[in-house]
Amino acid sequence: MQRRHFLGAAPAALGAVLPARANTSFEGTSAAPGLGTVPALATAPMRASVDRLIDVTVCTRPFRAQGPRIEAEQRHGKTIVHHYGHGGSGWSLSWGSARVAMALVLARRPTHVAVIGSGAIGLTTARVAQRSGLRVRIYCKDRPPEVRSSAATGLWTPDSRICTTAAMPAAFASQWEAMARSSFKTYQSLLGLAGEPVEWRDGIALSDIPFDQPLADDDTEPDYPDLAARIADIHPRSQPLAPHQHPFRAPYARRFTQMTFNIASYQRLLMDDFLREGGELETREFAHPREFGGLREPVVVNCTGYGARALLGDDSIVPVRGQTARLVPQPEVDYMLSYRGHNLIAIPRRDGILVATQEARDFGNADAAVDRGVSERAVERLAELFA
Repeated sequence: MQRRHFLGAAPAALGAVLPARANTSFEGTSAAPGLGTVPALATAPMRASVDRLIDVTVCTRPFRAQGPRIEAEQRHGKTIVHHYGHGGSGWSLSWGSARVAMALVLARRPTHVAVIGSGAIGLTTARVAQRSGLRVRIYCKDRPPEVRSSAATGLWTPDSRICTTAAMPAAFASQWEAMARSSFKTYQSLLGLAGEPVEWRDGIALSDIPFDQPLADDDTEPDYPDLAARIADIHPRSQPLAPHQHPFRAPYARRFTQMTFNIASYQRLLMDDFLREGGELETREFAHPREFGGLREPVVVNCTGYGARALLGDDSIVPVRGQTARLVPQPEVDYMLSYRGHNLIAIPRRDGILVATQEARDFGNADAAVDRGVSERAVERLAELFA
């Protein structure tokens, strides 16, 4: 299977957006009835200039070739349910994945459960446990917004670096579909809440070549399976735009619709709900899993993400560096913009216009140091689209 490098709004999802490295394309999407029937998209210009950069952040995505580790073991006098390794799909799959993990927890019939970690997977797992009637205590070294998940791009990309084609278990595609559908349904219940934690946005994808023509491949990453077609019925299809329907000079353009997360308000919502329903937080760092044996709870859910590599000595976790930058918020900008083959995507969020890139050296790179120059060059490329 050929790996796709940029984006496509596939039948199910916006694919291969730069930082997420999802694996879908425009291939197989239905054509619009006619270019004239596709509404033009209002595009208030993004004020893309380096002096408007207000934040640059790096996160480390926890990729596993086999897919997320969701399994239970008896160790150190506890039932430990491992729940980590979601690559670039942590936020997107979190609710469905947490429900899979919770089945393993509930099999032990506990009344109290410990959750290790307060990132995307940890917070969501804690909420699913509470909804299952359990008392929950989160143990964590850092809390939002200091956790790695706070630096996520904020796009619904459930197939982003979730596993490799070669290592994907036989039953994983079906499990992935169930998790994706479960998460999607939950996210629809969060639309319209204060702070807009979840929103649907339109966007324009630009390309110098037809979207059904692949970009040049490289050997920096493994091949990922095409999974998005399995959920084609729950996501709008992209449609081609004629030159007069958008202001950009790229010869090819498509309009897409994508679910997005305003990470800051969404994390706050999860934390507020967790505490309001009796959840407890304890600041603690674990150096070895034997320390789980000293916890009060009989069942421990290990949601340490990339931290599991050091904590458990799990070398199956591969770091994938991701750097994002934010420009000063522009409430009048309500569309996303991506430029296929130019390493660029811009996403309007409540906390700023997020500008993300994907570099050839990101896969296998655990370096969390900010390279401001990378983001400045991305902002300059974005500015050229509005010149």
